Amino acid sequence: MIESIVVYGLAIGAVYALIGITYNVMFTASRVFSFTAGAVGMLGGVFGALFINRLGLPVVVGFVLSLAGGALVGVVTEVVTVRPVLKSLEQHLYVLSTLAFALLIQQFTAIMWSTEPQPFPRLLPFGPGLLDQQFWIPVLACVATLVGLELLYRRTLVGRAFMAISEDTYAARAIGLPEQGLRMTSFALAGAIGALAGFAGGEVLLAFFANEPMLNFYGFVPVALGGMGNNRGAVVGGFALGLFQQAANFLVGGIFASVAVFVVFIIVLLVRPEGLAGAAAGRRV
Repeated sequence: MIESIVVYGLAIGAVYALIGITYNVMFTASRVFSFTAGAVGMLGGVFGALFINRLGLPVVVGFVLSLAGGALVGVVTEVVTVRPVLKSLEQHLYVLSTLAFALLIQQFTAIMWSTEPQPFPRLLPFGPGLLDQQFWIPVLACVATLVGLELLYRRTLVGRAFMAISEDTYAARAIGLPEQGLRMTSFALAGAIGALAGFAGGEVLLAFFANEPMLNFYGFVPVALGGMGNNRGAVVGGFALGLFQQAANFLVGGIFASVAVFVVFIIVLLVRPEGLAGAAAGRRV
């Protein structure tokens, strides 16, 4: 039983961590907390089932098309829901614009896809068990994403440009960095990562339109626990959340498990509002 809690908790925690990274990548480039992260995660599973199960495409082709679809949704998010708001004095309206777009995606998916959970294809010909692919593929995807982003931000000019606009948008704009192009690229990258979360966790979550609000909320928890913009913290927070959630499901079950998650989440934020791995922001006076 403990082994099942651990492997399932790590798998679902890896999905939550990837959604948390999606939030962070969008936030880093725009200082906008986009609530479409859960929507692209949900679409990753739907795209995978559509391309591989229904259309009969090879797994590799379905994987690439799913990530491309997520990237496209990320670009549309930036153009339609973020860019107009950033030009407004009331920039906090992105909460409404991104949430409305996420709900639109969810309802459109329910109409065009299905209102019932649909099976997700087997990606590799490995048998069931505690080391089944549905458990280790999300973890592998999470680790690979974290390492890839670290290399991108630290070793490439594009990654350093992302970090520059995240530190000081006005200074980055003053030295000639293409802020709008970098922001759009960042949202495309975030959309691909969100789709990867849904695709990698497809066998656990299935292809289901109702995954969107669940991923939106539980993907936000690792961000809050790890500190805004901290991808390493999001991964640690995601794994911790997944393990705690599965342990709570085993011990108390049902709605009480969700209540336990909420209680611990609130306590952590009361003790450390900046997150477990976040640093307290300094204020110049």
